Amino acid sequence: MTEQDLLAQSPNDYMNEAQQGFFRELLLAQRDELQARIDAEFMVLREQEPSSDPADVGSAEEQRQWQLRLLEREKKLLDKIDDALENLARGEYGWCRETGEAIGLQRLLLRPTATLCIEAKEREELRERHRRAI
Repeated sequence: MTEQDLLAQSPNDYMNEAQQGFFRELLLAQRDELQARIDAEFMVLREQEPSSDPADVGSAEEQRQWQLRLLEREKKLLDKIDDALENLARGEYGWCRETGEAIGLQRLLLRPTATLCIEAKEREELRERHRRAI
């Protein structure tokens, strides 16, 4: 099934077996790609050789910290993908965890790990901004 086929389906077909299969394949492909990037970054980190020049040591440590932050972000995304796959297995994928409403195919195509519909996400972001302002 293509994205066009997915979007052409009736709203009554939301999260039917074919759509669930489409998102399962999409999530698995993203997971494989992400895992390969994480593995490659770990290899780069392991292969870095220490330097005796203080300027090189500082630059290398800054680069290492940047790579570790990137790996941490990618690990969080990997966890979100795994959660989405678990939700698919339980039949909960595509439904807002706050309201129980459909998240929507367009939103899931843009962010397959989404767990909130647009309205719930906007409310969450508004609450976060309010907390930061306090």
